[in-house]
Amino acid sequence: MQLGADHVRVRVPATSANLGPGFDALGLALALHDVLEVRALASDDVVVEVEGEGAGEVPGDESHLVVRALRAALDAAGAPRTGLHLSCVNRVPHGRGLGSSAAAVVAGVVAARALVADPSVLDDDVALGLATAIEGHPDNAAPALLGGATVAWDAGPGAGPRAARLEVHPDVRATVLVPSARLATSRARGVLPAQVPHADAAFNAGRAALLVEALTRRPDLLLDATDDRLHQGYRADVMPSSFELVQALRASGLPATVSGAGPTVLVLSTADDLAAVARVTDELVGGSTDWAVHRLDVDTRGVVAERL
Repeated sequence: MQLGADHVRVRVPATSANLGPGFDALGLALALHDVLEVRALASDDVVVEVEGEGAGEVPGDESHLVVRALRAALDAAGAPRTGLHLSCVNRVPHGRGLGSSAAAVVAGVVAARALVADPSVLDDDVALGLATAIEGHPDNAAPALLGGATVAWDAGPGAGPRAARLEVHPDVRATVLVPSARLATSRARGVLPAQVPHADAAFNAGRAALLVEALTRRPDLLLDATDDRLHQGYRADVMPSSFELVQALRASGLPATVSGAGPTVLVLSTADDLAAVARVTDELVGGSTDWAVHRLDVDTRGVVAERL
């Protein structure tokens, strides 16, 4: 497989996984984006430039996550190795539960798709498989790739990850409360028990099913649909401020959850309820330097690439 372009631009959204009860399965793409450009070089050099989130922190060589994902995708397509110039403008916060690593991986895979002569060899199914192999789970990669809301699952040995896209109700909006502190996903996963009570598993199965209905047709059900007994309570000790904020928001009637592995807090609402969300969030964290509040639309397109 030869390259069909030597310069591409990719825009990839932030994502929120779990959405309360849908642990490791449900995800939502948000209109907050990283934008990157990739140039194929005639030399073997790898040059990485980063502006915004991660500048001065992330690797500037082959170990950069975008480069690793791009290399894996080019290898999967049978494309030749080439030098790379990567320029990133990052707006997705790192280490906050908004899918920054999935954004980087999906961006790298889709950049490779835009570079190769036949993009169909890296279609969405292949791209999701590659991204999941690097990420370890598809719950953020799926909405970053497909946009909207997604349900992701493992289809079993030899089949790999799969995802179904949901058309989110046009009135649904997201508010994210991003803390100044970071939390490693490995730490948030490390406190989860190996087993949970059957009643809690049954509760979450019902609420996850209800959440599909709430996201797509009945946003008025979002408060009940985002309730969870499977993971957030177990993580309270490693993100106490986030857990307390979720509890306070829900006590005020707002559908709040921990975003992914945290510590960002996600509030889902309708457009008509944004004023109430703004009022309550201002009461709880207004004026605090520990929290940044972003009001976001749902990203319905997912990752977008263009040849330049």
